[in-house]
Amino acid sequence: MKQKQKLLVAKIGGNIIENETALATFLQDFAKIEGPKILVHGGGKSATKLAAKLGVKTEMIDGRRITSAASLDIVVMTYAGLINKTVVSGLQKYDCNALGLTGADANVITAQKRPVQFVDYGFVGDVTQVNGRMINGLTTLGITPVFCAVTHDQQGQLLNTNADTIAAEIAAVMSAFYEVSLFYCFELKGVLENIEDKDSVIEHIDLEKYSALREAKIIADGMLPKLQNCFEALQKNVMKVHIANADFIKDPTTKHTTLSL
Repeated sequence: MKQKQKLLVAKIGGNIIENETALATFLQDFAKIEGPKILVHGGGKSATKLAAKLGVKTEMIDGRRITSAASLDIVVMTYAGLINKTVVSGLQKYDCNALGLTGADANVITAQKRPVQFVDYGFVGDVTQVNGRMINGLTTLGITPVFCAVTHDQQGQLLNTNADTIAAEIAAVMSAFYEVSLFYCFELKGVLENIEDKDSVIEHIDLEKYSALREAKIIADGMLPKLQNCFEALQKNVMKVHIANADFIKDPTTKHTTLSL
């Protein structure tokens, strides 16, 4: 049986996006990675800043953005516009032929508006389908897709969707074509045993350890949905999942967190 080619799916968040120097360094390192690769980005901090300038109140519940109609306009302008095109042009600078996409482009990621239960999140979308064949067509041509955190419902409605989830869903679907590694890049070296000690990285977490860390409240708040996305990706045939800072992209031997089932 022919061995699958390797594919990297990387997700970057606000702390890199907000720092011009850090972003440029990351994009240069990412561009150097040989073979097919996909980049997913968020941009919540930039959206919050723009909302403040425009006098639009930002509402958050447990770290999750409530996306009103006015907030959605700002999210789309920020994610799909300024950030996405800044990232794409940055990659082109380093000879990485990138293409910026929302889920609506080529109907590549569809979602449904999150139903109201205890909280009405507004125009927030939960992914229903990712068109892996379309993405594979791009990567086969040597194009690096750059996805922002905007999807659509096929009824003309754009939706704000969690970037960590988009990365996990793309990685899972692309595992049909490639041996996929998923990399969540953020400001810390990995998942920490002690949030006060930036070197207390938990280097390996499996499902059993994840349950114990949750029970001990070591993993909590925003890290919970991130790790849930990681394990769901592994359960859908993603080969490796890493959580680390930007140094990992150029040196995978640096201290980081690797997840397994």
